[in-house]
Amino acid sequence: MQIDLPDKRYYKIGEVAKAFGVNTSLIRFWENEFDVLKPKKNKKGNRLFTPEDVENLKMIYFLVKEKGFTLEGAKNKLKENPDEIFSKHKIIVRLEDIKNELIEIKNQL
Repeated sequence: MQIDLPDKRYYKIGEVAKAFGVNTSLIRFWENEFDVLKPKKNKKGNRLFTPEDVENLKMIYFLVKEKGFTLEGAKNKLKENPDEIFSKHKIIVRLEDIKNELIEIKNQL
């Protein structure tokens, strides 16, 4: 899954939800369920997600939505071996990028 977000220090919950193609309520739900998500809150109480939070959301999305893990299974997987998941996910994202580039080259021929 490609997440297109501009380089910023903080992202609003609406921006993050739109990038993932989910509702803001799901992002808030995951925030309550997963300890790795700790968005900052401004004086109004609006959530501000850092790039690190977005990376954690990518992992959660990957496990729950793409791999079909239950919430408990995803929590356990993130606690057991987070480095392995991050490295596998980065490889998958890179391979998807390469695939997209090759398709683009093929279409140009």
